[in-house]
Amino acid sequence: MPPFSSIKRWLVLTAAVLLAHLALMGIVSDTLAPLNQAAREETAFVTRTVADPVVPEPLAPSEIVRTKAKPQPKKRPVPVKPAHQDSVVTAQTDDSSAELVPTDPVPPALPTVASPPEPPASTPEVAAAPPTPPASTPEVAQATEAAHDPHAQPLYFNPASLSGSTRLIYTLTTNKFPISLTAELLWRNLGDRYSARLHFSAFGLTRMQTSQGRITDAGLAPERFADKYRSEVAAHFNEAQGKISFSANTPDAPLLAGAQDRLSVLIQLGALMASDPTHFAPGTTITVQTVGPRTAELWLFTVMQTEALKLPGGDVQGVKLERVPRDPYDQRVEVWLSPQLAYLPVRIRITDANGDHVEQQWHATESAAGDD
Repeated sequence: MPPFSSIKRWLVLTAAVLLAHLALMGIVSDTLAPLNQAAREETAFVTRTVADPVVPEPLAPSEIVRTKAKPQPKKRPVPVKPAHQDSVVTAQTDDSSAELVPTDPVPPALPTVASPPEPPASTPEVAAAPPTPPASTPEVAQATEAAHDPHAQPLYFNPASLSGSTRLIYTLTTNKFPISLTAELLWRNLGDRYSARLHFSAFGLTRMQTSQGRITDAGLAPERFADKYRSEVAAHFNEAQGKISFSANTPDAPLLAGAQDRLSVLIQLGALMASDPTHFAPGTTITVQTVGPRTAELWLFTVMQTEALKLPGGDVQGVKLERVPRDPYDQRVEVWLSPQLAYLPVRIRITDANGDHVEQQWHATESAAGDD
């Protein structure tokens, strides 16, 4: 019989593997995306209203009835089933023929059960467009209008300010469990093209997000964004048709000027900030259409103060940007871009509506030469 200490070590190792697996499935998998968004999409309720049967009102007597005309032979009445049985209705066709269409039986009245509030269902036409933030404040309304304005001028971008190819290693922590994980951001600047890969790993389990596209005079122009754990879901940017299509069988979305995906947006914001730091004074709000593997939304980032950060990789300065929540399901997304690392993200913190959070902190920088 093995000693007690061996059993204890085996139980601790098993628990660590299970926790890492849950982390990659739940929290780590949705970095830079709402922690509960996938769950809301998969568990969305579809409701149907069953109306009470309509009792036709008797028609007013016609002129023929009021005169003493010769009575017509009565037609044999059609039997009518009670409301609780299966019923049929007559559907009119173009040739005035009648087709019997079965309808669902009307169930007996049931007690009403209160359910948690859900966001209102939207039609495919509404879902195809990026959600419009509520104009609760003039700043939000102006930012939304500017994002949809075809004549809006993009922010200044200097290609020379874009970071060269590099690899950033992060330590990832969460309040879900005390075990820290490892994350890696591989950024490749190929001159006229780019690629980015955010990779998580723990105990042989991996999660990966990738972005690839062109480097233009306005900055990054993504062409494809993918999120892969067991299977891969992706978003495709079709500039010629002006739309974004999704492999997850969700409706297309219009492609707005300056659109980014959830990975490239961090690199793009840093490049814009490096190109013209004076434009990003504290209090400035930047609106970016941000695309995930299933949706395209308007993300509003507010520039905060520059902070001194003590990170595992050393002490650095970080310009903080915070995503402005727009509805109760949105998260607070906080990003720190460091001038000492070409304005690449050195700290990322995502806080869910219920207080759960996940955080990436820069740990080391490595060369990306020769990487794909």
